[in-house]
Amino acid sequence: MIAGLALLLAVSVAASSVENGPAEPARPTGAHAADVLLSDAPELSSTADRRQRRLIRRLRGGYRGAAELAELKIDYPSDESVFPPEMLAPTFLWHDESDVADGWLVDVALAGGATHVFVLVPGDPPPRGEIDPRCIAITNEIYEPTPYQASARSWKPSAALWEVIRDRSAGASTSITILGYRNDDPDRVVSRGRMSLRTSADPVGAPIFYRDVPLMPSETKEGVIKPLDRTAGPLIAWRLRDVSRPDSRVLLRDMPTCANCHSFSADGKTLGMDVDGPDGDKGAYTIAGVQKDVVIRDEQVMTWNAFEDKPAGLNTLGFMSRLSPDGGHVVSTVNEAIYVSNFTDHRFIQVFYPTRGILAYYSRETGEIKALPGADDPEFVHCNADWTPDGTDLVFARARARDPYEKGRPIARYAGDPNETPMRYDLYRIPFNDGRGGRPEPIAGASNNGMSNSFPKVSPDGRWIVFVKARNGLLMRPDSKLWIVPTAGGEARPLQSNLPLMNSWHSFSPNGRWLVFSSKSNTPYTQMFLTHLDDEGNASPALLIENSTAANRAVNIPEFVNAPYEEFESISVPAVDHYRYFQRGSELAREGRLGEAVAEFETALEGEWREWRLNDWRIHDSMSKSLLQLGQTKRALHHIGQSLKRNPYNVEMHANAGYLLSETGDAENASMHLGLAIRLRPRDPKLWCDRATIRLRAKDATAAVEDYTEAIRLDPEYTEAYNGRGTALMANGDLPGAVADFERAMQLDPDDPTPWYFRALIKKRNDDLSGALSDLNRALRIAPADSPQLAEIDALRLQLRERLDR
Repeated sequence: MIAGLALLLAVSVAASSVENGPAEPARPTGAHAADVLLSDAPELSSTADRRQRRLIRRLRGGYRGAAELAELKIDYPSDESVFPPEMLAPTFLWHDESDVADGWLVDVALAGGATHVFVLVPGDPPPRGEIDPRCIAITNEIYEPTPYQASARSWKPSAALWEVIRDRSAGASTSITILGYRNDDPDRVVSRGRMSLRTSADPVGAPIFYRDVPLMPSETKEGVIKPLDRTAGPLIAWRLRDVSRPDSRVLLRDMPTCANCHSFSADGKTLGMDVDGPDGDKGAYTIAGVQKDVVIRDEQVMTWNAFEDKPAGLNTLGFMSRLSPDGGHVVSTVNEAIYVSNFTDHRFIQVFYPTRGILAYYSRETGEIKALPGADDPEFVHCNADWTPDGTDLVFARARARDPYEKGRPIARYAGDPNETPMRYDLYRIPFNDGRGGRPEPIAGASNNGMSNSFPKVSPDGRWIVFVKARNGLLMRPDSKLWIVPTAGGEARPLQSNLPLMNSWHSFSPNGRWLVFSSKSNTPYTQMFLTHLDDEGNASPALLIENSTAANRAVNIPEFVNAPYEEFESISVPAVDHYRYFQRGSELAREGRLGEAVAEFETALEGEWREWRLNDWRIHDSMSKSLLQLGQTKRALHHIGQSLKRNPYNVEMHANAGYLLSETGDAENASMHLGLAIRLRPRDPKLWCDRATIRLRAKDATAAVEDYTEAIRLDPEYTEAYNGRGTALMANGDLPGAVADFERAMQLDPDDPTPWYFRALIKKRNDDLSGALSDLNRALRIAPADSPQLAEIDALRLQLRERLDR
């Protein structure tokens, strides 16, 4: 059993390389170049000297004659582990219940015990992985092993010894016995533990593509799958790992968007991947050929937001898209509503699952997105679709649809909180039928079992489905376990490889004999594991894929790719470079460097506009604001128009358009834009106040009074609205009403000179020159030195004084 052990195994990222991005993880620090051993195997030369040989023989004799020995528990690898023929040596971990043992002899019994290799090992503490300092944040912490983890002993066989063990255990099980002894009394063995392992005839046969992620959580933003702080995004790396190698290769890093879920065609020649971030289109998706250096350009990106039956105003995600085995289609959940809770607890930073959505597919041949009949009923949510290996059917999760957030339900504070919106899925199978769909059928054993069944993966031979079962939701749940069921339905069983905490993100190797998955059982920083599946779907104990990332970074979405490791070296995505320019421009604008910001925004907008670049409205939005501050009104108005063309629901842009058009004298269109803004946000008093001001300028004082009155109803302490309504009432001749509004404004903001000035005008009209002069004097005292009203107030004050002096 791996649970509770300190498998923080030398997953270093060199600190010196931080400025240049994530480094390749270094070789394990716990590996021995040469073991002290005595070997019967002809492939191995004994390295023990005379004294060590004598010690080994005495311990061997003492062990055989010992009657009562303390228990030595070999925690990892677990008994009866199955290793791929190409996998590197594991780090053995054990606990010795003897209080006196300070040395250990490992007895490797090969070929059923006919051949032995004896190794003297010091039993070092488990190696601790190095830390990536860029990933340290106030919302996470460097993991400290539990007392049990820290008290473990470790040993990693040398490469030469492991090669012999691996080769000799292919046809027969190899027994590993660890004997504890005291160095000052080597004649007596004090503890003993044993496990066995074997090497499968089945190679893994393919590298694993996965995300290497910092856990730097951010606060919850309702409805947005955004678990990481903005500064953490560029630290995400996409890696390729071959289990026969001690390290991994970074294929992609420093993405300006949060590229996420990915999948490959069965032949490994095509990659499908999300390429947009949480605040952008989010439906942007690429389909690209896999080659040595993959370059993803604009023309290789589509958007699920092009789905014609999408509700107006909805920014669909294309949730957990999946490429078909032949690479010709992609299936995804669209029109979705997502329940999301992001937590600042780095151990489980996120919960997300759809509560509404239908299945749609994209055809690379036609470029069309269509709903899949039979999986398009809005009364249900449909998600996590996976293809059968022949591409004829889909297996997916389905549940009764509901709203993601219930009124009155408290916000969930942690993963597994009972306050999460309840959602339990069942697995269904439906024919694809060239896009014509069919009738969905529940899969017996993975439906109607009182649990949530999700994330099905169909084995390459089509016999099995491995899926996630949990009490609620899908995927990365603390209680999630991997289960296996025949594809046609039947008895479902938990995989024997399940670990105690979170089992998820699984993927079959191309030959179907190996399953990679993720778990948090050893550390909150998710690790990647491997298990073997036999003909009957029985899983072997989990094997840690060591050295996959830094000790304070997490592995997620591991996916086998059926391509040679040497022929897949890099991914670049110039299609999203406009995000980089947009981000730089935004930073420059925040710093007040407006001219430089405008230049970056202009570069971001260069080139042909693509349908999937829905996020361009943000660039135009930001450009217009910088231009406004630079006084370039005409250009600002142009970019406001471009922003609204791409996103007509942008209230702020409608309000800004109204303001600028009013300044140019186009009161009709100015009022129209404010009207649209009010329709989108009817409870915003400022919008009513702004439209009232435009109407007042157009000499429609009656309509202005109505708008100001609504603004005051929405915010009874809105000083500007009282001043505005007072001015409109003056224009309509209602001087008492105007005075009442100005006096209310004085009460709300005694330091605002505006109501004092306008009340002075009313007093002047009523021939109360002394009262008017008193109000003007007060206005002058409280007006800021740079107020544009000063000259007007002072001029009126002098005029009144002259009249009083006559």
